[in-house]
Amino acid sequence: MTWIVYILECTDGSLYTGITNDLERRMNAHAAGKGAKYTKRRGPFILRYSEPLDSKGAALQREAAIKSLDRAAKMALISADSESAGAPRPCQSDR
Repeated sequence: MTWIVYILECTDGSLYTGITNDLERRMNAHAAGKGAKYTKRRGPFILRYSEPLDSKGAALQREAAIKSLDRAAKMALISADSESAGAPRPCQSDR
């Protein structure tokens, strides 16, 4: 099973990092205000980064590594990913 580490940019400009094995379902949960306590009132979101990994353990380790980065390093990671993947993808919220 593939696991995905992702970074959302919230409407207040903050960044949220999480993992999932179903990115579409997780984005819908965030948009509905049910994805995470942190994102509940910070939508709409833009999916800025995603990285597939082979296992949940690997995804958890990568998530922890990304969360330990400062904002500048996270933005550099996002920038490098954006250059190779294209434009950011919006995740709309009805809140």
